[in-house]
Amino acid sequence: MDLESFLTVLLLTFGLFMVLAGAFTAYFGSGKSRTIGVVLLIIGLVVGILWVYLAGFTSTISVWVGDVVWTAFVNILAAVIGALIAVGAFLLAIMKS
Repeated sequence: MDLESFLTVLLLTFGLFMVLAGAFTAYFGSGKSRTIGVVLLIIGLVVGILWVYLAGFTSTISVWVGDVVWTAFVNILAAVIGALIAVGAFLLAIMKS
């Protein structure tokens, strides 16, 4: 994986999770936390728009998004499954002792 792919995954993941966290916080929060949720949502959108600008209007990023997103999805899924197996083995070992 080269630097462009790394930055693409980093920015897309950051932007997506900021949008999700912001929407969740803005919807379920109250008072200050609702304001913070809106700010997180805006930051996520700005990062996404920035990435679209860099990828679409300049030739500095020559990464096909479909391949990168699929690779990132498979890697994250594998990491989550591995982490769940490790936590399960840990809990099993702790409960048996």
